[in-house]
This record gives sequence, structure tokens and C-alpha cells, in this order.
Amino acid sequence: MAKTRIQKEQSVESLSEKLSQAHSVVFADYKGMSMSSLSDLRKTLKQLSAQFLVTKNTLLAIALKKNSLPGEEAVSQGPTATLFAFDDEVLPIKALVKTLKDSQIGFIKAGIVDSQLYDSLAISRLASLPGKQELRAQVVGTINAPIQGMVTVLSANLRNLVFALEQIRQQKGGE
Repeated sequence: MAKTRIQKEQSVESLSEKLSQAHSVVFADYKGMSMSSLSDLRKTLKQLSAQFLVTKNTLLAIALKKNSLPGEEAVSQGPTATLFAFDDEVLPIKALVKTLKDSQIGFIKAGIVDSQLYDSLAISRLASLPGKQELRAQVVGTINAPIQGMVTVLSANLRNLVFALEQIRQQKGGE
């Protein structure tokens, strides 16, 4: 059943709102994916504060224009499903790329991160980067490494002093 003009306007408004709230947006061709795999992907993405919607290309193009975002050419051909990542920019993209790669069905068309359009290769590279939490852990580890090294060196001197005193005590016949 065809949508009425009012329904289409509501869809555009909803898409426009999602585009304005999302930290990153990825357009994918989902052709050939089963409903169960789409449902599983949606559940996974929901846990990551993301949403994966099958979108009508013309309505999506209008919403992109309305938000002054690039990407109209990316959504102009073939079926399009759109990933809206509301919290972490990278983790939902990782989940989508992994699902598409594992199922060998569908592909990434393009993506928008920080109002910048990226092609499928750049989005795939972005998906290979660690997430925010992993990067934070790496930074903390890097900052902590010199301090940990200094603690180890300083404690080694005290440990050596204790060993030396123990050897002296044993040589003098103490228990």
C-alpha cells in the first residue's frame, strides 16, 4: 500500500531528526539478508545505542538535504538500510561491517561521520579501529607505563637492600 503525502512527510521528519541526533550514519545495501539476520543485527545495534532502518532512498535524500548533509548520491541506487549511531561512532559500524562480512550478503555504500561523507573503504577502515573504551584504556596504559616502571625500579633497590641485609645476618650466624 502506497504511503500518503502526510506519511511521507512524517517519515522525512523522523529521518531528519535521527540524522541530526546521530554521531555517525552508514548507508548499506542489505539485499539478500534474511529477516532473522536483520532482526539479530537490530538487536545487537540497539544494545550499542544505534538503530538500523530500511529507508526509502528518495525520503532519505530529502532528509539529508534538509540537514545539509552529503550522501545523496550514495543512497540514489539500490535498496538502502541506514545505521544511525547515537552514542559511540565506531562500535555500531564495527558490528554492521562484521555482520555483512560474516554473512557475505550486502555491502557498505558510504557513511557520514562528523558531517563528512566517507566511501565504503574508509568506513571499513574506520570499523577496524578500536572503540572509544579501548582507546581510553590504551591511553591510560600508556600514561601509566612510565609510572609503573619507576615504581618497579625504586622497589628493586629496596628489595636488593633487604636481600643484602638478610645475607649479612646469615653470615654472622643469626637466625
